[in-house]
Amino acid sequence: MIVTIDGPAGTGKSTVARRASEILGFQFLDTGAMYRTVAHLVLESGHDPQDARAAAEAARSIDMSFDGLRCFACGSEVTQLIRSELVTESASIVAQHADVREALVSEQRRLAACSNIVCEGRDQGTIVFPNAECKFFLTADPAIRAERRMKELVEDGVTVDFETLLRQIEERDRRDAERPIAPLKPADDALIIDTGPLSQEEVTEQIVDRVRSRMA
Repeated sequence: MIVTIDGPAGTGKSTVARRASEILGFQFLDTGAMYRTVAHLVLESGHDPQDARAAAEAARSIDMSFDGLRCFACGSEVTQLIRSELVTESASIVAQHADVREALVSEQRRLAACSNIVCEGRDQGTIVFPNAECKFFLTADPAIRAERRMKELVEDGVTVDFETLLRQIEERDRRDAERPIAPLKPADDALIIDTGPLSQEEVTEQIVDRVRSRMA
């Protein structure tokens, strides 16, 4: 069974997807980490994320693997490196390139073949796995998502202005929703969950209950 969890940044997709996969005994596929890794490799090579050719080359040559929550690329761990604000913004840019998406979508489908898997991203239920048995789309007000992200950064010792962070989130939402290839939107058959008033445990419970009902 394939379970897709899509939605914009800051809705708790990754945390909820990981927890749901643990409870269900499914594999977890962090597709966001894949785009972040491509962005990291592009930046590390000195190229601009807007450079479609450089981004496509990075995506095609990527040798990526996961070990629990740890992420590796080309033999080196990049778990922390791909969580910086610069990489976060750059990931949204490289994700607009058609050749990047083609390469990573192919890899995502390969990784999910013959597996029970929970995957999270922005186009999992619409483009990558349109026939997935269970689809979810998480959403929340941009201000709530900015507050969540600010809390994470403060805990990591990073100082950031709330209004600046909010503008970045709104800009990323606009960019993801308006891109011509695989725009951010819920699949027609996805269950939409507003995570604003809910705890991560409550969101996870809704997802797990629905998946189990489909498996019964």
